[in-house]
Amino acid sequence: MLHDAANSSSEDLPQTAQHAIVCTIQRFSSEDGPGIRTTVFFKGCPMRCPWCHNPETVRFQPEVVWNADRCLRDRGCIAQCERKALAVEEGSSRVKIDREHCETCGRCVAFCPSAALEMFGKAYFAEELFETVMRDSTFHDSSGGGVTLSGGEPLAQPEVAIPLMKMLRGAGVHTALDTCGAADPDALKEALAHCDLVLFDVKTVSPDHHREWTGIDWERVVGSARIVRDSGVPVWVRTPVIPGYTANEEEISAIAGFVAEMFPQCERHDLLAFSNLCVSKYEQLSRAFPLSGVPLLTQECMELLCGVAREAGSLKACWSGPTAVKAEAK
Repeated sequence: MLHDAANSSSEDLPQTAQHAIVCTIQRFSSEDGPGIRTTVFFKGCPMRCPWCHNPETVRFQPEVVWNADRCLRDRGCIAQCERKALAVEEGSSRVKIDREHCETCGRCVAFCPSAALEMFGKAYFAEELFETVMRDSTFHDSSGGGVTLSGGEPLAQPEVAIPLMKMLRGAGVHTALDTCGAADPDALKEALAHCDLVLFDVKTVSPDHHREWTGIDWERVVGSARIVRDSGVPVWVRTPVIPGYTANEEEISAIAGFVAEMFPQCERHDLLAFSNLCVSKYEQLSRAFPLSGVPLLTQECMELLCGVAREAGSLKACWSGPTAVKAEAK
């Protein structure tokens, strides 16, 4: 259930009366900035990338998901739902969730003895998030790490994201913002004043491709890039390398040229190899992964494209992610 600020006493009510929906708080992350980090994944994203690796963060509302491997098949959860949003699929033992009728009350999740039913999305006040992530401060301090706000798009919920960043910076915590570049300009400017590092997505520099692939105009991202550049905050650029989309020399060369020109403060340009490890997440959400069946890229391909990026001027280009051996690639 969501927090109910109206029913809180004046002593219990946090200083910020607004809450944000957070999907997950990932501890001991090593991929979202320097050192050991705690990453807060805000729910909700304005983009609709077909290769999205975190589909649970796309929609803003909490979502109930079903994990087949954990399910005891006792069907007790079905009786808990007054809206009759749960049922067993005909001819199988799979639990089907009717999302039009589900009110995400959490009753079925609380009842499930094996945690097969899970809620993606919980409401937090900024103070609650701060207290939660600060439990890892020892690891942050010892590793040169900190806290990263990710998503989704964290600045789609600026009423909590920005106060959280202020609290973290006030406590001396290295604070990183992971953004897709589609945030409100004023929110972005305010956030950058409380930020040590920006992880900035550059998915393509083709206006036509950007609109087609993400649903967002490229100029909106360019505007955000200029704001980040002018702030002087250090930047790590992230580019997904996707078969059939960006996994070619022309795309990567154009992206790298843009990065080299736009971000003089770029410390790292990560080329992120396509991953299909997210398929189970889509299944839990009752959605089809648009790139199901697409093979992984080879290590040789990623090394080639990394070289292309460097030749085009993005001298800090590097790559990571799962790859296939030559025999597996098609």
